[in-house]
Amino acid sequence: MTRNATRLEHDCIGELEVPADVYWGIHTLRATRNFPVSHTSDGRHPQLIKAFATVKRACAQANEELGLLGSDKAAPIIAACHEIENGRLIDQFPIDQLQGGAGTSLNMNMNEVIANRALELGGHDKGDYHIIHPNDDVNKSQSTNDTYPAACKLALINEIRPLVTSCKRLARAFHDLADQHINDVTIGRTQLQDAVPMTFGQEFHAFASFLKTDWLTLESLIAQLAELNLGATAIGTGICADLRFRQSAISHLAGITGLPVTAAPDPVSAVTDMSVYIAVSATLKNVAIHLKKAADDLRLLNSGPHAGFNELDVPARQAGSSIMPGKINPVIPESVDQCCFVVFGMDTTVTWATSEGQLQLNAFDPVIIHSLLGGMELLINAMDMFKDNCVEGITVNVATGLRHAQSSPSIAASLNGRIGYEHAVAIAQEAVADDVTVREVAQTRTNLSSHELDDLLDPITLSRRLGQTCRERRSPIRQRPTL
Repeated sequence: MTRNATRLEHDCIGELEVPADVYWGIHTLRATRNFPVSHTSDGRHPQLIKAFATVKRACAQANEELGLLGSDKAAPIIAACHEIENGRLIDQFPIDQLQGGAGTSLNMNMNEVIANRALELGGHDKGDYHIIHPNDDVNKSQSTNDTYPAACKLALINEIRPLVTSCKRLARAFHDLADQHINDVTIGRTQLQDAVPMTFGQEFHAFASFLKTDWLTLESLIAQLAELNLGATAIGTGICADLRFRQSAISHLAGITGLPVTAAPDPVSAVTDMSVYIAVSATLKNVAIHLKKAADDLRLLNSGPHAGFNELDVPARQAGSSIMPGKINPVIPESVDQCCFVVFGMDTTVTWATSEGQLQLNAFDPVIIHSLLGGMELLINAMDMFKDNCVEGITVNVATGLRHAQSSPSIAASLNGRIGYEHAVAIAQEAVADDVTVREVAQTRTNLSSHELDDLLDPITLSRRLGQTCRERRSPIRQRPTL
């Protein structure tokens, strides 16, 4: 076979020469020519390609079980699916992610690749579709509109697992940092103003708690994503599919994946219902909001070293200026922030795409799934970078935190119950005016003893008020989520 050898294929539009050595066919060729937009192919997200092959394998097994597909065809089709699931032939999926047609192009791309590889495994030439046909055999009992969403949802489930792992690792890093500073006091702040004392441990623990909420929410989405619509075919009526196929395909897919796969209760509704995509996008956005919160707080606490908070130092990763000697920027939190901005944009894209389904189909699954998979991949990388290159190397300036806690006038709030709010305000104002501590003013402006003042104004004691009044509860610092 020469380098430029081709094979002639046809479709409902006409005939085209397809390179003889590729596994895709005329439908894929037309799609590659039709959509030269993002220059990012479906193969960029192998999770989707592998998941689609898994769906096709389950469908082939169901067709064989029901006597709709002979073993002479089913066996090589199933073997070809296995190969794709294991990472082979990913380069045979060249269609642009932003394809029109609600995913029909990728579905046909998958059908063609499976058919041609199955032909090859059976000792036949690519393109011998009279033996194994992309539509009649690989796509039997199926439509793009039930198989493509099924593949999308499986791909999302498979990506949730590493995302949850990254959440847990970052949470553990914050927990470890919290444990190191459980007794190191600082000043809490509200509206960027001094509030009341807390410990650095409590501050870092809060970041970990955010992440626990996120990974539990992500895990709760798996059951929703595992509700699939195989057998519904074009619009949910099941046209061109054996009535037994729906349950058989669902059963085989559950067996292959080990997931709690179930059939959607209303097939017509399920074809157009985008609820689970919206839920996934919202959860990813919330993860990004929490990451941004942690990154922004660390940037503020790292500010200085002389004209900022200077309560902690993030690891020095690179020179911070081309002109100012010795300047070090918090580049890792800044990178995390930018990842979060992209995820916010992802959520806007998904919101628009999910809201544009007309009548019996939403045509915008391609941009939805690739946006979500891209957002998940970005969050995984951002959290791993955040943990490895920032959080695990943070050093806390303990003396600075203590000084801020002791010198803050807001600490006067603890006197309210003994001397009244108005008197406490006057003490706080005098402390600010004279640039002294609240304790120094209270020593001369109240009749409270030194022992009472020590008890009322000790920053570490104030940071544990909740634990003292709710003794049946464990300290917030010690409520560590299972990782």
